[in-house]
Amino acid sequence: MLLSLAANAQTTQVANEKDEQMFREWVKTLGSDEFGGRKPMTEYEDMTINYLSAQMEAMGLEPAFDGSWYQPFEMIAVTAKLRGDRIPVKGRKKAVLIAPDDLMVWTARETDKVELPKAEFVFCGFGISAPEYGWNDYEGIDVNGKIVIAMVNDPGFYNNNLFRGRNMTYYGRWLYKFEEAQRQGAAGCLVLHNTAAASYGWDVCVNGHQEGNLALYDPATRNMNALAIKGWLHEDGARKIFAAAGMDMDAALAAAKLPGFKSFPIKAKGDIRMDVSYEIQQTNNVGGLIRGTEHPDEVVVLSAHWDHLGFGPADETGDDIYNGAGDNGSGMAGVLLAARKFCDLPCPPRRSVLFLFPSSEESGLFGSEYYCAHPLIPMEKTSANLNFESIGPAELTEDITILGGGASDLDNYYVAAAAAQGRYIFFDDDNSDGWFFRSDHYNFVKKGVRSVVIENGRHPVDSSRPNKYPMTSWYHQPRDEYRDDWDLTGTLANVNLIFSVALSLANAE
Repeated sequence: MLLSLAANAQTTQVANEKDEQMFREWVKTLGSDEFGGRKPMTEYEDMTINYLSAQMEAMGLEPAFDGSWYQPFEMIAVTAKLRGDRIPVKGRKKAVLIAPDDLMVWTARETDKVELPKAEFVFCGFGISAPEYGWNDYEGIDVNGKIVIAMVNDPGFYNNNLFRGRNMTYYGRWLYKFEEAQRQGAAGCLVLHNTAAASYGWDVCVNGHQEGNLALYDPATRNMNALAIKGWLHEDGARKIFAAAGMDMDAALAAAKLPGFKSFPIKAKGDIRMDVSYEIQQTNNVGGLIRGTEHPDEVVVLSAHWDHLGFGPADETGDDIYNGAGDNGSGMAGVLLAARKFCDLPCPPRRSVLFLFPSSEESGLFGSEYYCAHPLIPMEKTSANLNFESIGPAELTEDITILGGGASDLDNYYVAAAAAQGRYIFFDDDNSDGWFFRSDHYNFVKKGVRSVVIENGRHPVDSSRPNKYPMTSWYHQPRDEYRDDWDLTGTLANVNLIFSVALSLANAE
């Protein structure tokens, strides 16, 4: 089935004028100024999701969610401000943490204020509990009601013999630190920033959390079971806390990188008082379905987030619209093109196929998190997630890069589909920047669903025609706009490859 439907000749896999015309039109529209950067919970959300549903309806897809194209859910946007922009700290000596130089803090709770007088600090190394790696920073330490300080990244960043070396695990992600601290009963968690270990500077921590911090909202609990305090802690701020306690921070950090480290209380307390404003709003995932002929209760999910950043600081030309044509107009166009190809088949596949456009990826993968908690078809019946993330523009390459391979037999489907195009798969094991955890597919992975990240390869077919617009030149900038001179030869080849994988999975025994 795979070889007969995925073209054997490379040219027929790549050069399809109709495909290219549709792809360009979708990206040009979704990435236009008219769509205002597609920020969730604005008027531009309505434009975007209505456009996507209209495209799927015209193809003949079925609305995915009980007769609706939309899966609504609530988000809370929180702006928190420390009183006086400071946290007094008292131990053997006194110190004052000043925001935003020493720390950035926020909350996900629906509350007007957070007050934690005499909050105790506990240094928990990397804040990791990973039995498969024989590592537990929470062993023998009581953090209930206290503030955990946890280093960013994981021990492998400092020692190639630990964890997966420089290939970061999910335990290294700052989001994991919050999740684990909450499971351990902490009142809050401060992630200790380090530019090299985080792969970005302190300015990213500050700019990303000054206002409108988003989280999924649970009306039953009003999010009051979430951490009271989340935040980033600058190394200078951490040094103030340790100095107030009369303790050696450098020795603590060095010990935390070694097996057998034991977490300990810091002999200092902070007076944390924070005023909070919040807004609760509704956003929507979007989905269309092809129902399987033999196994309609099993599904292959093709996904691409629809949201981007909206309006922001203007660039040197005065442009303040973050259009998101590549990120992720190209991904949405890829899913729509794959959907079009499924609709053009002489008969539907054996399994159902869901074409999912999650909301709020840019602010924390929240749309896919909500879908995975409330799936159309249970996760154990979800064959795989094939995610389209910033796939264009891209020149044609001899290879296709896969990140996150080696975890399942999904690799074999990609190898076969690439071979049908006369190309090959390069399995990249460098996840030192944690990229594998930064898009919607990872919420499926956390639920046990097969998924990998595919990227354009390293070896262009025509080295005399390099990509004019590599991702590094437009990522999260106003210049992420559609251009008629985009090279889409590699983009369309990669869409065909993913379509072939999806079709093979949907029809597999």
